[in-house]
Amino acid sequence: MEYLELDGSRGEGGGQILRTALSLSMITGTPFVIERIRAGRKKPGLLRQHLTAIQAAQAVCGAAVEGAALGSPSVRFKPGPIRAGDYRHAIGSAGSCTLVLQTVLPALWFADGPSTLRITGGTHNPSAPPADFLIRSWQPLLRRMGVTLAIELLRHGFYPAGGGELLARTEPVHDWQPLRLEARGELCRQSAIGIVAGVPAEVAKREMQRAASQLGPLDEALRVLPSNEGPGNALLIVLEYPEVVEVLSAYGERGLPAEAVADRAVSEARRYRDSGAAVGEHLADQLLLPMALAGQGSFTTPALSSHLKTNCEIIEKFLPVSFICEESSRQARVSLE
Repeated sequence: MEYLELDGSRGEGGGQILRTALSLSMITGTPFVIERIRAGRKKPGLLRQHLTAIQAAQAVCGAAVEGAALGSPSVRFKPGPIRAGDYRHAIGSAGSCTLVLQTVLPALWFADGPSTLRITGGTHNPSAPPADFLIRSWQPLLRRMGVTLAIELLRHGFYPAGGGELLARTEPVHDWQPLRLEARGELCRQSAIGIVAGVPAEVAKREMQRAASQLGPLDEALRVLPSNEGPGNALLIVLEYPEVVEVLSAYGERGLPAEAVADRAVSEARRYRDSGAAVGEHLADQLLLPMALAGQGSFTTPALSSHLKTNCEIIEKFLPVSFICEESSRQARVSLE
């Protein structure tokens, strides 16, 4: 079988191209070679989280792999049969557990039995969806699509120390259901979660107060973690609607005032809330692959990001699907029929 050739610098040029290719290579049995991985990024080539994703995929399907090394600009991946099992992987840095999890889970939906997947590394960092997003936003929608999935946050891990841990349990999917999210309904509840580890609780309280002053009344929850899980600080804004739950996040940095952290999360929350679209920019991207596996579905989102367009292109190379992307002045719609 010929190798599917991919350009890792295409479109947004990030690690998503590699992650989507790994997932669909395992599912379809299609070998691929990817060149110029993250060529336009500050640190091009494979980072630890990308290497862990490759190693996790290799363990699940017994793939033959070439080029799997830190900094490598190219990888050749030839999958074998997907095997259920109990898998453990350590990123060894604050690289994202959530992105590694999302790479391997789709393959396990096509395995020969139940599986568990335990990943250690970063659970809350600015370059990836936080664990709370997977649990509150992504997981419920997958369950509606027929996926058996339970994700647990066992330990928080912040940048740059990492040390967090996620556990996922899943089973083969026997009956895919299309997901249609054209409208989200009226806002039911909005809340703020302030998280601190090795950082004064007052920082999170100021962030939540600032968010409430701009978004209106918020249910506030303070999550004070043991200092050995830090240092770290995150503010999560949770918007709950009848059809979807969105989690928007921002992270504390040395020298950055708590109010500035809150402003970042508020800006993202406002952009989503004011658009009227069903799912936010990041959730839209995370739903593309499951929607393609179901073979049909649709959703509205504030805009068609470069990340989303690139992901559509990669999925279409592996599966016999064609996304329909339409954009108006206020929001966009993505569908498969």
